[in-house]
Amino acid sequence: MRAIFLDRDGVINLDKNYLYKIEDFEFAEGVFEALRTFQEMGYALFVVTNQSGIGRGYYSEEDFWRLSRWMLERLSDEGIEIKEIFYCPHRPDEGCGCRKPEPGMILEAARKYGIDLERSWMIGDKPSDIEAARRAGVGGAILLENKTLFDTIEIIKESS
Repeated sequence: MRAIFLDRDGVINLDKNYLYKIEDFEFAEGVFEALRTFQEMGYALFVVTNQSGIGRGYYSEEDFWRLSRWMLERLSDEGIEIKEIFYCPHRPDEGCGCRKPEPGMILEAARKYGIDLERSWMIGDKPSDIEAARRAGVGGAILLENKTLFDTIEIIKESS
């Protein structure tokens, strides 16, 4: 199985600090078209997201999952299947192996789903996303910087 690992905040949705309320969630430009295209190309989609707001006490895991279920439903309405959301609830100072740039979430997904990491991609908006992919052995990684998720389609098509 080939996969595309997606950070959530700044990739799927506009990055708003410690986002956990549905009313504050805004999908990023071109996200539906891009995710549908990746699926049509044969990639399974996974979200890997740091959520230190949980560890900091800004919101609960229940809040996180309420928003996540809502997001998954909206994506499903658009014909998009996210296989699973992997998240790290820890603060940066806790030293866990799942918080990006550590590769734990990606490696867990690879073990659980039999993902061929060398033929997979990571798309993120922070260097820690790209570093996590490198440490996990993911074949390709894209740092969005001034690009949208939609802009990454051609990069991935050309490499496939």
